Amino acid sequence: MIATTRDYFHLHFLVFLWGFTAVLGKLISIPSVEMVFYRTLLAAVGMAAVMWLFKKSFQISGTLLLNVLATSLIVAIHWISFFLSGKISNPSTSLVGFATCSFWAAILEPILKRKKIAGIEIALGVVVLVGLGIILAFDFKHPLGLLLGVISGLTAAWFSIINSKLVHRVNAYAITFYEMLGACMLILLFMPLYTQLPAVNQLYLVPTTLDWFYIAIMAWACSVYAFSASINLSKKISVFMIQLALNLEPVYGIVLALLVFGQQEVMNWQFYLGTVIVLGAVIIYPILKRTQTKAS
Repeated sequence: MIATTRDYFHLHFLVFLWGFTAVLGKLISIPSVEMVFYRTLLAAVGMAAVMWLFKKSFQISGTLLLNVLATSLIVAIHWISFFLSGKISNPSTSLVGFATCSFWAAILEPILKRKKIAGIEIALGVVVLVGLGIILAFDFKHPLGLLLGVISGLTAAWFSIINSKLVHRVNAYAITFYEMLGACMLILLFMPLYTQLPAVNQLYLVPTTLDWFYIAIMAWACSVYAFSASINLSKKISVFMIQLALNLEPVYGIVLALLVFGQQEVMNWQFYLGTVIVLGAVIIYPILKRTQTKAS
């Protein structure tokens, strides 16, 4: 199947939706753990509805189910760290940290697949660290927020690599359904311990009407719809072009955050210089990698 201009616009709209999650996370009033609990719950229900509607199989072997449920722990940590980063700092900071996802993928994939790390991956790492160093060096007020954002990027790369292996053994819809369900159940089991943490006074399990609206958008539009549509687009658009578009997610998110939150989202020029360096590295990386692969 040949991709049309409309398909490419659709792809960037999906990336726009994923970038919008950082803004939604800041707008939602309940804490990150409770927010991710409801997001994964609604996403699991929504994905189940999609699977039933399109007659996708829920069948999965016991061994694979255990692997998927273990991966759901990484998914839960990813989303909690991402939204917590945005809440204690701002969406721009969480998105810059998350932008290191491609760097972590470049480092983790050779390790998990027992391959040698290539020079291009090392160079990428150096450039990303320089960008983060510039952000931190100039009176940056949100180091913990940036650290949590980087953790969200690391965990996103980790579960993406695991899923790239699992998808050859079970359909992607089932993987997503069980990971959402697993993350939801794990957070539910974690809540008694969570309430004992010094920084936690009580659980906030009753979102406002506006919170429910934002969580529903996050779960059904930014997760279920975007995921289902991206699978269909992957049949027409190359993996390379999809990866290139996905690397623009932090760019869209930062622009959206500036539009929604205005002056409170504006950072010093050093932050944006470091951001350009990090984003430039992760956007150029797949192009250089592809050129290197063709040359070899």
